[in-house]
Amino acid sequence: MTDNPFLSPSELPYQLPPFAEIRNEHYLPAFEQGMAEQLANVDAITANPEAPTFENTVVALERSALGTFKRVSLAFFNKFSSDTDDELNAIESELSPRLAAHADKILLNAALFARLDDLWGRKDDLGLDEQDERLLERYRTEFVRGGAALDDAGKERLAAINAELAELASKFNQQILTDINDAAVHVTDRAELEGLSEGQIASAAAAAKDRGLEGWLITQSNFSRHPLLEDLENRDLRERLYKATVGRGRDNAATLLRMVRLRAEKARLLGYEHFAAYVAADQTAGNAAVIAERLAGLAEASVRNARREAAELQEVIDADGGGFQLAAWDWSYYSKKVRQAKYGFDAEALKPYLELDRVLVDGVFFAAEKEFGLTFRPRPDLQGYHPEARVWEVFDGPQDGTGTPLGLFLGDFFTRDSKKGGAWMNALVVQSDLTGDRPVVVNNLNLTKPSEGQPALITVDGVTTLFHEFGHALHGLLSACRYPKTSMTSTPRDFVEYPSQVNEMWEDWPEVVANYALHHETGEPAPAELIAQWKAAAKFGEGFASTEYLAAAILDQAWHRLAPEDVPDGGDDPYAAVEAFERKALEDAGIHLPEIAPRYRSVYFAHISIGYAAGYYSYIWSEILDADTVEWFKENGGLTRANGDHFRRTLLSRGGSVDPMESFRRFRGRDAEIEPLLERRGLK
Repeated sequence: MTDNPFLSPSELPYQLPPFAEIRNEHYLPAFEQGMAEQLANVDAITANPEAPTFENTVVALERSALGTFKRVSLAFFNKFSSDTDDELNAIESELSPRLAAHADKILLNAALFARLDDLWGRKDDLGLDEQDERLLERYRTEFVRGGAALDDAGKERLAAINAELAELASKFNQQILTDINDAAVHVTDRAELEGLSEGQIASAAAAAKDRGLEGWLITQSNFSRHPLLEDLENRDLRERLYKATVGRGRDNAATLLRMVRLRAEKARLLGYEHFAAYVAADQTAGNAAVIAERLAGLAEASVRNARREAAELQEVIDADGGGFQLAAWDWSYYSKKVRQAKYGFDAEALKPYLELDRVLVDGVFFAAEKEFGLTFRPRPDLQGYHPEARVWEVFDGPQDGTGTPLGLFLGDFFTRDSKKGGAWMNALVVQSDLTGDRPVVVNNLNLTKPSEGQPALITVDGVTTLFHEFGHALHGLLSACRYPKTSMTSTPRDFVEYPSQVNEMWEDWPEVVANYALHHETGEPAPAELIAQWKAAAKFGEGFASTEYLAAAILDQAWHRLAPEDVPDGGDDPYAAVEAFERKALEDAGIHLPEIAPRYRSVYFAHISIGYAAGYYSYIWSEILDADTVEWFKENGGLTRANGDHFRRTLLSRGGSVDPMESFRRFRGRDAEIEPLLERRGLK
């Protein structure tokens, strides 16, 4: 254990984990020691003979999780998501139930809860400031929702449920990655790839070579709609690719049903009607009925738009002499045709102007400098957790000594078989005035890696994802909070996506796009007409986009509004039971369109196993705040330092140390209004 790098703070800048020294065998012993240290710290709190104070109970509890446990947790779960292997999978499978049991030992500790409850009852007399009271409130709420007020039998059953849910979530997520890799489509006839660019074909050839296959391999997308469906001219291959994509997850069906049943039981045990109600109670939405009402209203308008779009696509099919009805695998392909006909926009024509590093440095970083005064310096001397994870040092101001070192940003942009699908932000070091730690954050994406020697040209969607995920990174980097528990992105799920969605607004802001949309060979700026076509075409297809998203959000709510006894049993064919439930739930919601699959089907819906269960609605909920905020920026002069400083001071820097909706009101001067969202999505 003496050579375990997690047992003492890293000596690298900003306490970046020493990845060059970390080996797989270090994780489990470090977790074990970290858990033991934390439990010892908790025992010291409850054994204190002095009356509870904010310092000897709440701050002491906050400090209890720091040190070894925090260091290893942040490093391990980032590595597991970004670059896993069989050994890490086995460690995670073993750890998940043990970590759940460890959390329960703290949350179900009656003596500790009594001290917190005592302080909560006297909070007005403790002289607490806003951040102190918020920390006390979050801990007490966490303990109540964690079962601290249950009787002994209830606590025992809750602990068993939590342990099993942790095992099931681990199994579910590992199966998703296995299924993504297994569902890749092997092509042996190049003629079938007609419609793909030379770069796309080269990437498919490289993917096949990596797996020892001849020909070409179309690797899978995280979503139900594969991005290559809009380019492939061969209808048979489109159908094959689509069915491989949505047909994943059979081995996850029984796991899904068991997770849903256990969550329903947990909610009932804690006094809630169903798990959706349990989740909503601690979100900005407040209750599940409000969420259901909002989703239903949006779904109705989205389906109307989608049906109009479908009719338009069918007209194109008929005009081309297609002789077939629009199917799910045709939608993207014919949408591209309509988009080009209506707006003259061809996404492939813009791609040569979207080179990854140029978009990142001259787009994403450039906007952050204009808005917040941040600057970024590459640090090739610092090693990430994978060779493709690059490191930048972030400064609050210039790098000439007058600016303040702020933190580190790591970018890991390309897909690989060892990385889970999607895109996300992680923290490797959490900002806190209590500890003096400054933030270290990671953005992970799954952009297609170019073949050797070729530029990394990305899609328009890739540009959006870069800006979106960096919005999360900014939420972390700009944090100026006292306590780790409430800093950075530690906000309700239906708020956390809001700052990242706001950051998307800069991707086509004239000043920003002119700075990064330069041809990768000639350096010539993208033609103004092409940029105008991109912006005009951006609203096209909102019916499809809204419908596929809302279908997934409604499915998530439908599963988690069930009572334990109403969860399908599954019997000998759990996958058929899941399919039947999905169809009925979508039909009942009026959003079952055969041509539009939910963005995720239930059996590969990773969000519902990693903290977004009954919370996928959060994206549209956050978008209400986002759309209203974008209007504020436009009304007040757009991309200016004054606007950025106001946004940073009132909201981004506050993390969860202030009630998030109060932060929004301080920023906006009022509560959010939904009209900008309806306008944006064409739902008025």
